[in-house]
Amino acid sequence: MQAGPFAHHALFYRGRDEYTREVCSFVREGLSAAELALVAVPGRRLDLVRAALGEAGEAVSFADMAALGRNPARIIPAIRRFTDGHRPHRTRFVSEPVWAGRSAAETTEATRHEALINAALAAVPTTIMCPYDASGLGPAILDDARRTHPLVIEDGARRASADYSAAAARAIEGQPLPSPPPGARSTAFRKQDLPALREQVRRRAIQEGITSSRAQDLVTAVHEIAADTVVHATGAGTLRIWRDGTALVCEIQDDGRITDPLAGCHPDSPHDDSGYGLRIAHELCDLVELRSGPWGTTIRLHVLTR
Repeated sequence: MQAGPFAHHALFYRGRDEYTREVCSFVREGLSAAELALVAVPGRRLDLVRAALGEAGEAVSFADMAALGRNPARIIPAIRRFTDGHRPHRTRFVSEPVWAGRSAAETTEATRHEALINAALAAVPTTIMCPYDASGLGPAILDDARRTHPLVIEDGARRASADYSAAAARAIEGQPLPSPPPGARSTAFRKQDLPALREQVRRRAIQEGITSSRAQDLVTAVHEIAADTVVHATGAGTLRIWRDGTALVCEIQDDGRITDPLAGCHPDSPHDDSGYGLRIAHELCDLVELRSGPWGTTIRLHVLTR
């Protein structure tokens, strides 16, 4: 079932055998039609699929989604690099961005990615299948998958999703993030404060046990977002820092509004700096949360402390 150049399926599977059968069937179907395939699923499942494909797997590209999609905002650019790099050939992609053990924040961002991908790839000749563990994930996650995928595969049947909504990404984007914890350190800043802001982030990251290289990644990401604030918003913003479990979180908030839901996820262009700071933050951080609405814009940058 395919209504245009782009098709986006959610696969609801139960158990290892069904997972392997459906994923490998999807990949082989593409190979038989001379479509180039990329399989990006979490590590152990990657080994499972590779082994099941056998010699056919030699024609397939593989990526560990636990690394590629740790920050879900990296997935759309990765798909575009693959599809754009193989034009004019049609491609297909197995993408498993949600799995048991993901944090609530990661799962929400992955769901937002699943909704955004429909707009991001609407004109791209590719077919995507996203596996969801129907016996291991909660009902709310599965319901979200039905809302973000125009097509579903369940019990061996492919059909249109009656619950699909093109507005799903906007609905998530329009919900403010939960308030920071009471102990979060808050610092107001303007352009002249950026050097001090960078040093504050660096010191806190080192105090939390983050390696010097990862601390520098966080400093760079914070600087890029804060610089966007002073250039594109009202010239002033607020930085809040706190530890959340195993991650250090830096939140930047301002009164501006981002109207492009795909900001930071567009293919790189030497002639377009739109979302450049966000693209850098997405690559450097383990998770990026973005919400923008009438209240302004909030961006949270997470870097693991271990």
